[in-house]
Amino acid sequence: MAKLDDLMEELVTANRILAREGVVDSFGHISVRHPDNPQRYLLSRSRAPDCIERDDIMEFTLDGTPVDPRGRAPYLERFIHGALYEARPDVMSVVHNHSESVIPFGVTGKKIKPIFHMGASIGREVPVWDSHDRFGDTALLVENMDMGRDLAKRMGAGGTALMRGHGATVAGKNIRHAVYISVYLEVNARLQKQAMDMGEVKFLTAGEVDKVSARTGSYGINRAWENWCRRAGRPFRAEQG
Repeated sequence: MAKLDDLMEELVTANRILAREGVVDSFGHISVRHPDNPQRYLLSRSRAPDCIERDDIMEFTLDGTPVDPRGRAPYLERFIHGALYEARPDVMSVVHNHSESVIPFGVTGKKIKPIFHMGASIGREVPVWDSHDRFGDTALLVENMDMGRDLAKRMGAGGTALMRGHGATVAGKNIRHAVYISVYLEVNARLQKQAMDMGEVKFLTAGEVDKVSARTGSYGINRAWENWCRRAGRPFRAEQG
């Protein structure tokens, strides 16, 4: 029970950090796979991330069914989370956001690629999922498991994917890792646009991305997490929940 309690507190902190770091605003969400049952996950009720409290956290089956809703309304796009957990046993936390600097890369044909060492966490390249390809004209929201599974398929074995005209989805090996990637996806997109305005960009090589990624472990992620906790006004716990 202590592990579950700690994980729920960490999920609240993650929501606050993503809000304070400009990755989410009134919309967007982060989930974590249940520590005792891999066929379930934890996600807040439908609420702005910076407002989320412990009692907002709900439990879901992978198909998006609330286990004990108690009158709480879930996010419509919870299927993003369930589909990724279903497809990827290695994924333990998922972020969906509408990060502003990222959105233009989903509609212009310009690919996001790592431009600096911290950006290596996003992967060598970031694929774009276009809901129109399979589902035609929609509200651009992931409203069911079919759409979620299609998004998960487009992401493949990577950790990031853009969503045309919508935002981005990130998959991580734990909450802190997913938040880390999400923050630096936004930063990399902003810096890449600035560099493109100046001229031709020399991106990180595939080998450089791999070497930086191999060095990005809990020490560096926890260093960033402590800083983000302070900015978000949340307590810092040295160990991952």
